[in-house]
Amino acid sequence: MKVLSIQSAVAYGHVGNSAAVFPLQRIGVEVMPVYTVNFSNHTGYGAWGGPMISPDDVRAVIAGVEDRGAFPQIDVVLSGYQGGEGIADVILDTVARVKAANPDAVYACDPVMGNAKSGCFVAPAIPVLLRERVVPAADIITPNQFELGFLTETEPTDLDSTLASVDAARAMGPRTVLVTSVERPERPEGTIEMLAADDAGAWIVRTPHIPMKANGSGDVTAALFTAHYRSTGSAAEALARTTSSVFDLLTRTHESGERELQLVESQEAYAHPRMQFTVERVR
Repeated sequence: MKVLSIQSAVAYGHVGNSAAVFPLQRIGVEVMPVYTVNFSNHTGYGAWGGPMISPDDVRAVIAGVEDRGAFPQIDVVLSGYQGGEGIADVILDTVARVKAANPDAVYACDPVMGNAKSGCFVAPAIPVLLRERVVPAADIITPNQFELGFLTETEPTDLDSTLASVDAARAMGPRTVLVTSVERPERPEGTIEMLAADDAGAWIVRTPHIPMKANGSGDVTAALFTAHYRSTGSAAEALARTTSSVFDLLTRTHESGERELQLVESQEAYAHPRMQFTVERVR
């Protein structure tokens, strides 16, 4: 499998491509990372160095990849956080060109906008851009529960309303939806869930909630789920593998006391997931 991943990059720590690339490589995926920023660290620290890469420069890098004859071999285009409006045009053009070269290729979009605790933390134009132009062009999306509600202009809370919001998202264009950070009121205390749905049905998985903020964990989740789904064709299998790997990554990070993901130290969790959580069919 070959993935063209258009995301941010940092030298210190793990977010964007700096979180997604290594886990994908560890499960045998060839990744072509294209950077949208090249920062010293993620912006959650409040200070950082390095450039935001202009859409024209991102486009030039992708054009060089195309000139090498790579597009017919690309199975997945993956995108995450979009710092400005211009990068969406580059991504959507790239998706169209890749799919023209390989009609079996898919576009997986992590529509990063915010979360239930912090609200939206992107520029005001980005959520509208994602809802109106980017998500409709995607085959797979991986929003958290908050982002799912924003995209579909709904309020997912319990299982039924979350499934209804997923249906609304799928009606926008994507056939496969992974919802992370599902916090329905009927779940047992101290747990958190993820839900995946496609044409074959819908499945949910529950894990203990690890009390920490882990920048980059969503990038790892989107990357692993996309790769597993692409290779197996099973949303349930992809959900089980991804949940196992990410839970063990977060557990190791929490136990380390470090702020940054223990990405390299957790590599066996990607290569050999323990499959310790039961995936339940809900539709």
